[in-house]
Amino acid sequence: RVTGYCSLADIVVATPGRLTDHINQTPGFSLTQLRFLIVDEADRMLDDMHQNCLNQIVKAAFQGENHSGSNMLFQRTKPGPLTAASSCSPQIPLQKLLFSATLTQDPEKLQQLDLFQPRLFTSVYSEKNRDGTETEQNTNNKYTLPEGLSQCYVPCDLNSKPLLLLYFMLKMKFTRVLCFTNSREASHRLFLLVQAFGGVTVAEFSSRLTPNERKRTMKEFEQGKIQLLISTDATARGIDVKGVNYVINYDAPQFIRTYIHRVGRTARAGEAGVAFSLVLRIQERPFLRMLRDAGIQDIQKHPVKGNSLKPLVQQYEEALCKLEKTVK
Repeated sequence: RVTGYCSLADIVVATPGRLTDHINQTPGFSLTQLRFLIVDEADRMLDDMHQNCLNQIVKAAFQGENHSGSNMLFQRTKPGPLTAASSCSPQIPLQKLLFSATLTQDPEKLQQLDLFQPRLFTSVYSEKNRDGTETEQNTNNKYTLPEGLSQCYVPCDLNSKPLLLLYFMLKMKFTRVLCFTNSREASHRLFLLVQAFGGVTVAEFSSRLTPNERKRTMKEFEQGKIQLLISTDATARGIDVKGVNYVINYDAPQFIRTYIHRVGRTARAGEAGVAFSLVLRIQERPFLRMLRDAGIQDIQKHPVKGNSLKPLVQQYEEALCKLEKTVK
């Protein structure tokens, strides 16, 4: 019990904005006894819109109480040079733990997080060789992908992309597919097209939906009632989507961080999964260069012959006509 208030929780889980609201507006809310500050998706904290929130949270943890007696034990000062004066009074240390699949190692950017004697830990896995020995994954790679993840890309043109998605769902019998587009408008159009084509239980997930609709859609997908979930990057991070067998990048991501978070929706917790990226021919070289620069070498080219798509063309054209009437 401190200054008349008592904490009823050992762990508090909050968004940065909501936490700063409590700091500024809730009487008696204090972080002066905070021991661990854990930040998930820490790379987002480097964005301007979140950076001020982190500063406020850390400042609140180091705000001293102007009280005497036992409360003096809970005062903190920011880490600095060790002097005789600074070592006289005991303090509760504050340890920051930052987690992200795409945390930058750029010292200039990390400086914004105000870290003290930081240590970097990277998860790696061992690959079994044919002779039974194990080779540890290269720790020099910028990013670590799930051990059970297989990566493929499909060279294509713009007109064949919808047919390729339908081919994977109907001919290759893909199930529990999370399909990413680059905008909510693209997600909605693709959802309407697949729905008009028929034969696939499909849903969309974007900011077009209300929170209750998003929650219901996600539950139905995890239960297997929906086989194809077409989404913006709203599901690319921060959400544990259970049971994803395939990730399809319908629109190739422009940034490596986006790619890492998208394909990381499958092959989670030791399971196997496959990620396909539909890459326009004009995008192929820069896309592969982006992966190569990130240390990602094991992506396989998976061409689909035009003859494989021909059986779908007539029904696809009929679906386009239906979609045109729906949009009008």
